[in-house]
Amino acid sequence: MSAEPPAPGPGPGVLDAVVVGSGPNGLAAAVTLARAGLSVLVLEAESTAGGGARTLDLGLAPGLTHDLCAAVHPLAVASPFFRAFDLAARGVDLRTPDVSYAQPLDDAPAALAHRDLERTVADLGTDGPTWRRLFEPLAAAPEAVIELALGDKRSLPRLRGLADLRAAAGFAAGAVLDGTLAWNLPWRTEAARALLTGVATHAIGRQPSPTTAGTGLLLAALAHADGWPIPAGGSQAITDALLADLAAHGGEVRTGTRVRSLADLPAASAILLDTTAEAAASILGDFLPSRVGAGLRRLGHGPGAAKVDLVLDGPIPWADPRVGEAGTVHVGGTRAQMAAAEAEVLRGRMPARPVVLVSDPGVHDASRVVDGLRPVWAYAHVPADCPIDPTRFVLAQLERFAPGIRDRIVAVQGTPASRMGEHNANLVGGDISGGRMSLGRLVARPRYAWSTHRLAGAGSAPAAYLCSSATTPGPGVHGMAGLYAARSVLRDVFGVQELPDVGPGVGRATGPSLHDQVA
Repeated sequence: MSAEPPAPGPGPGVLDAVVVGSGPNGLAAAVTLARAGLSVLVLEAESTAGGGARTLDLGLAPGLTHDLCAAVHPLAVASPFFRAFDLAARGVDLRTPDVSYAQPLDDAPAALAHRDLERTVADLGTDGPTWRRLFEPLAAAPEAVIELALGDKRSLPRLRGLADLRAAAGFAAGAVLDGTLAWNLPWRTEAARALLTGVATHAIGRQPSPTTAGTGLLLAALAHADGWPIPAGGSQAITDALLADLAAHGGEVRTGTRVRSLADLPAASAILLDTTAEAAASILGDFLPSRVGAGLRRLGHGPGAAKVDLVLDGPIPWADPRVGEAGTVHVGGTRAQMAAAEAEVLRGRMPARPVVLVSDPGVHDASRVVDGLRPVWAYAHVPADCPIDPTRFVLAQLERFAPGIRDRIVAVQGTPASRMGEHNANLVGGDISGGRMSLGRLVARPRYAWSTHRLAGAGSAPAAYLCSSATTPGPGVHGMAGLYAARSVLRDVFGVQELPDVGPGVGRATGPSLHDQVA
């Protein structure tokens, strides 16, 4: 069902909403508001829109493009916003590998997480039945897991039956067990332990901890459900679909427009900030109550990620060739080795063997291979704002499990954590999580307040909202922070209680509606 038309704006020349930042959350907010009939302007500091979902030619090889940040997108098909938006129906070609992720090990066969749960169970041998008991209920009801992980942390989870209740209970129990020092108790083999820890490293933090365990369980459950898709042509395909829908409903995007203060913004009834919490405080300045500004600045930043972009003249020569089938490879060795490396990062020291996440999209998307050359991206976990070029550390880790890879390198470019913000101002010091992550900070994000998105309410002029990963539900290409902020704007400022359809076509949805999915 479509939303009611909004009340008229406050006057001629005044926009209904201006969004600062064009990452997936900012665009999700803009699309939702434009679909509700509001006038929307998006301002982006960079020359291209998309934030962490951009694909650009870095000049490393003619015609070759690299994903600037995210490259593999389980949440882009699983989150309520993207389920309703329906990327596939909009022509985004999502390639889903049969092997979602892999964990290479020294002098032993790699551990593989197949999309097929039973193949994973068979590969894990002794630990296969335990893996099934953990993930079968989660993969059977992924919407319940998503509800727990990507909910607004203020509404009761909408669980719709016994399968959802089993999934929710299994997710909670798994996060408690794998997030504590009891994490080794269920497992007998290193393969299973390392496989679960590798996927948990998508949240940079202490191993074990409830935050990293919850992230690992969510992503592993999705790996056995809808899988981990790779957009053909790169992440830009997701951004382009959002931009096309925004334009079709009257929204506008202006790139190359940096916003430093309210003086840089046109008049609008609502301001939505797809920025870091501290940047939001700086832009809004004295417009914010002092306690709100202080709360935003206290969120701070977590550890960093440093990136290495490679051009290879062939696939990565993994010692275990099966690893090459995976869309994502977690490079770090055993559970203990990864935990030790992450502990070094949290102490502010560069680990000799950092955890590295790797993807070779050309394995599943031949269009990414140009004249026999292919892009490969890798992220290393490093201390916050670390100035060290990560290249030699990443190459050493890759050579450890893919001997001979150096012979296939045509070009390489390393970006230290301290420079990650140069192409995306939200990546302060390499923090790809939008601020410090902890169990408490997933609920009180960015500050201790009931309304996590509203910064200055509808009684002010203008109303101001945070819509980035610095607020609930946290990081990831899911659009949910933008959706929740847009929902608040519609309710607070325009009196619209029902979310609009965002599915393909004007004013209609072909898939599940947002209203049905989001409380």
